[in-house]
Amino acid sequence: MVDHLKLGFIGLGIMGKPMSKNLIKAGHELVVCDFNQNSVAELVALGAKSAPDGAAVAKECDVIITMLPNSPHVRAVALGENGISDTAKAGIIVIDMSSIDPVESKAIGAKLLEKGIELMDAPVSGGEPKAIDGTLSVMVGGNKATFDRFYDVIKSMAGSVVYVGELGAGNIAKLANQIVVALNISAVAEALTFAQKAGASPDLVYQAIRGGLAGSTVMDAKAPLMMDRKFAPGFRIELHIKDLNNAINAGHAVNAPLPLTAQAMEMMQVLKAHGFDKEDHSSLVRYYEKISGIELSRG
Repeated sequence: MVDHLKLGFIGLGIMGKPMSKNLIKAGHELVVCDFNQNSVAELVALGAKSAPDGAAVAKECDVIITMLPNSPHVRAVALGENGISDTAKAGIIVIDMSSIDPVESKAIGAKLLEKGIELMDAPVSGGEPKAIDGTLSVMVGGNKATFDRFYDVIKSMAGSVVYVGELGAGNIAKLANQIVVALNISAVAEALTFAQKAGASPDLVYQAIRGGLAGSTVMDAKAPLMMDRKFAPGFRIELHIKDLNNAINAGHAVNAPLPLTAQAMEMMQVLKAHGFDKEDHSSLVRYYEKISGIELSRG
């Protein structure tokens, strides 16, 4: 447990911006960095200080949180030119909350450790709504004593914070989560399309099965969106493709075959080819509509 800290926060995107706002609400002093100067200005208006790059953040902060799109971005911010490792003092802690390849988390962590910088991977689940209201689920890998020390900092952005194991374990848990979500969405889309083709009301079928073993948080969140054709992004297809690619790459690295994951990823690639990659992942129903020749409705 730590008192209020001066924290660095790098990455003020859809997730990072509301997460950083919740840190300010919790009383922490923030130094923020992002290419999007409008987002930076929004945080500065709330009391944060801005910095031009990771090196400038590391000069001022002993704890830095990163929330970036993918592995190459984390590597660049941590180890690249004008990155964290350029100026960071030994003993600094980096909490990477991005969703990246766990193999790369370990590699980046090993390089940082050579300079006395400790990395924890702490990816999140819950999307923008839970980032805004501070109820994200966070899966953390790294040193257990460090996790215990900074638990309250992470908890100020989250509803659930779980220690999973050594560095990389957080992203392994996140990729497992993304596999289950992708396959669950695919199954819901397949089942509802089948129901409509077979002459039943998809909505009544959904109501009939949601209370049984087939029921799930994913079904309740995504089935209504599919039937009402509301595909505004909560979590974009393009981001799920990124996560499933990371899962498949990590699976290959440890000889864990992921045949269903590969199928779901290729279905998402079809949507990307048709220009739907900015839509919510519930848009997977479009794949089934295309191959079955219908448009899903409540019926």
